[in-house]
Amino acid sequence: MQSILESKQFKKLVTDRWKVSIMFTIIMLSVYFGFILLIAFKKELLAYKIGEHLTIGLPIGLGVIILAWVLTGLYVRWANTKYDQEVQSIKSQITNLK
Repeated sequence: MQSILESKQFKKLVTDRWKVSIMFTIIMLSVYFGFILLIAFKKELLAYKIGEHLTIGLPIGLGVIILAWVLTGLYVRWANTKYDQEVQSIKSQITNLK
């Protein structure tokens, strides 16, 4: 069991998961806090009318929400195609050791 935890394959799996998670987290936090900073310091920009009853702030806010969905979908796709296969491979190694 210890040999699997120290194996190159397991360490790469953990590293890849952290890289993907950190990358998506940084993207989402940057966009979210950027939007909050716009609200705090550039209200006039978000109040710019793009229609009779619509300001630019609404589509930007909606874009933040949609980006969260897209990033979640990308993470799930990555997990289902790459991460889960590696986990299964490591699980089979553990089963073979028993």
